[in-house]
Amino acid sequence: MEVSLLQLWNDAGTFARFIIIVLAIMSVISISVAVYKWWRIRKSLRETARFAPEFARFLQEDQLDAAIALAEKQKVSHVARVLGEALAEIKPLLRDRAAVTVADINSAERAVERQMMILLAELKRGLAVLATVGATAPFVGLLGTTMGIVNAFTGMAITGSGGLAAISAGIAEALITTAFGLGVAIPAVWFYNYFQTKIENITVEMTYTSKELIDFLIKSVGSEFGRSIFTKEFQTQKAAAAKPVSQ
Repeated sequence: MEVSLLQLWNDAGTFARFIIIVLAIMSVISISVAVYKWWRIRKSLRETARFAPEFARFLQEDQLDAAIALAEKQKVSHVARVLGEALAEIKPLLRDRAAVTVADINSAERAVERQMMILLAELKRGLAVLATVGATAPFVGLLGTTMGIVNAFTGMAITGSGGLAAISAGIAEALITTAFGLGVAIPAVWFYNYFQTKIENITVEMTYTSKELIDFLIKSVGSEFGRSIFTKEFQTQKAAAAKPVSQ
């Protein structure tokens, strides 16, 4: 015996139809969120794959101005946005590397952390919808099933007829809402876990590349890193004083 969804819809009561409509709306919302997030993450990963090699080449060739311009121009790649914030924080000092201090590098690190927090908030936006749909859709379907079974037994009591044949149609009508609820919840849970894994990978990628940039900035100022102008002058004076006085 084949199950006809149209026939089940026609046989469903008002409350069961209401539950099915609610589940259909939940399904459309979750799928829409999933499609948008998939497109957004895919685009960010694709742009990062284009950005990273060129940015690394500029750093290797010591073309910081070109690297900064490339990062500022790229608005989609998550790595570009994080690195761009770090470079923008100390951009005025990069032309005179002797002026870069520990405080400047710490400021760049804080800029990276702020930008990562913003990006993670953007990437996680909508995951709560998928989690909510995945957690509540089965219960919404079960609510329809419960009310359907109550109606079936109520109808049996009113008509005075019993037996499985009398209530099987009502129970079948009731159980369809549970099946529909599971059909809505399962993809939502899959999407949620998939995007959680993707976001964790992106977080690792952003953290790794930002640490690499900070290490580059530290090395790029050489042995003068972390010394203030006063300290450098003091060291120069100390070295000059240590020279033997010519007779």
